[in-house]
Amino acid sequence: MSKKFVLAAAIGLAFLSTCAVASAQAPAKTPSALAAANEPFLGVWDLTLQAPDREYPSWLEVDQKGSNLTAQFVGRWGNARPLPKVAIDKMHITFVSPKEEEDSKADLVFEGTLLGKAIAGTVNGPDGKTWKWTAVRAPKLDRGRTPVWAKPITLFNGKDLTGWHPSKPGAPEWTVKDGALVTPGNGPELISDLKFQDFKLHIEFKCDKESNSGVYLRGRYELQVETDSVGEGPTHHTGAIYGFLAPTPEQPRTPDVWQTYDITLVGRRVTVLLNGKTVEDNKEIPGITGGALNSNEGQPGPIYLQGSEKGHVAFRNIVITPGT
Repeated sequence: MSKKFVLAAAIGLAFLSTCAVASAQAPAKTPSALAAANEPFLGVWDLTLQAPDREYPSWLEVDQKGSNLTAQFVGRWGNARPLPKVAIDKMHITFVSPKEEEDSKADLVFEGTLLGKAIAGTVNGPDGKTWKWTAVRAPKLDRGRTPVWAKPITLFNGKDLTGWHPSKPGAPEWTVKDGALVTPGNGPELISDLKFQDFKLHIEFKCDKESNSGVYLRGRYELQVETDSVGEGPTHHTGAIYGFLAPTPEQPRTPDVWQTYDITLVGRRVTVLLNGKTVEDNKEIPGITGGALNSNEGQPGPIYLQGSEKGHVAFRNIVITPGT
C-alpha cells in the first residue's frame, strides 16, 4: 500500500468523522422553526375534489403542535376526523385518508403543491382513477357588525314543493302530508331555490323513531336532526353542528313530537335554540360538514333538508329572515 494512498484514506476518514460530529452536534429544528417552515400550509382550507362524475366538497385543517404536524379532514361525507399522516416538504404536502373512511380498497393519498395562494394536486380515487383536487384558504367570514334584518320569507307554503328542488330526480321522493314536508328515507336532499348569506331561520320538525335528517345552513353546515344516534358522540346528536359543535346542554330525544329550531347564522357564528333553549351560543363553525353542496364558504347558499338518511322526518313552518 502506497504512502499516498494511506494519507488519502486518513484524510477521507478525518473528513467523514468531522461531518459525523457536525451532524450530531447540529441542533434539531425548534417547534417555532418547524412552524415557520410549514407556515404556508398551516390553517384551514376549503377543498374541491374533481371526480369523473361530479365535484365533491371537502375541508382540511393543518396545525403545528410543538414538533408534531397534525391534520383534521372532512371528506365527501361524515364528520371532521384526525388524519393518520400529514407531511410537508417545502412547497409540497402529503396527507392520507384511511380506506375505511373512504369506502375504498386503498388509502387515499393526497399529494399537493402550493401554487401562489392555492394548492393543486392529485389523489388516487376510490374508483381506481386519479382525481384532481384544489384547495383555497377558508374565509374568516368576520362580519364586524350586526346585520340589519329584512322582511321574513316563508320558504314552504304547506301545500307542495314550490320553491324547492331535489338534489336528483327519481324515487323515493319527498312528499307533503298534513301541511309538512316529509323525508323519503334514503332518497334525495331537498334544496331551497333561494340562497342566503346571514339569516335567522325558524323551522319545526318531527322525527319518527330511529330516523335521521339535518338542516344544512347555506347548504354547507349541517344542524343535526335525529333519533338514531344515541350510541354516537354528542356532536352527532340533535342540536349539534355535525361533527364539530356539541349541543350544550344536550336535550332529551323526543320522537313523534313536534319541536322547533330557531337559528341565527352570521358569518361563521351560529346560535341555536331548540324548543326555546339555547344549545349553541354564538359558536364559531370551523368548516363545512360532510354532505355539503360545495365548499365555497364565502358565497350565499340555500337551506337544504337532508333526505338521504334512514327513516322519516317531517318539517313545517319554515320561515327565514335574511340579513343585510
